[in-house]
Amino acid sequence: MSKPESFPIEKIFVPTKRKKDIKPEMVGEIAESILDIGQQAPIFVRTDGDRFVLVEGLHRLEACKALGETTIIGVVVPAEFTHHKPLLSEGPEVEAERIKMARLKKLRLEREAAEALMASSRRVNEGEARHPRPAKGARDTPKASTARTFDARPKTLSDWITQQKRDGSRY
Repeated sequence: MSKPESFPIEKIFVPTKRKKDIKPEMVGEIAESILDIGQQAPIFVRTDGDRFVLVEGLHRLEACKALGETTIIGVVVPAEFTHHKPLLSEGPEVEAERIKMARLKKLRLEREAAEALMASSRRVNEGEARHPRPAKGARDTPKASTARTFDARPKTLSDWITQQKRDGSRY
């Protein structure tokens, strides 16, 4: 097998039969993982003229597309390698890696939730220290004055008549 290299995503062809196997939730998980730790496993492609045909790594490819990437790390494999693909996806190492990634994701989400809870708790405590709550029934801001200001002139004649009647003035 050759060493990993960078491939332009637009040059990778995904067979129609393979596109039906896309699981959006798995694409989302892999995209989050790629954001956190980068692409850890290369995809496998074979050459077909001036393009590459995807052999293994459909969800990694879709995750990179979803993230707006233009390239992806992959390995060119011989055409005979496509016959061994089921062994790769069912191998115990692959399953162990999936379990490990799921556990790490769960731990990361729990840590982020705890940090967010502590941060919001700190903000609430700081807010209470700066702004003590008023006693029940007491206003913390004085009531707005009902007196008219000079700038509060009526805009129309009917507004002026209504205002005069309300103030008890005779027009």
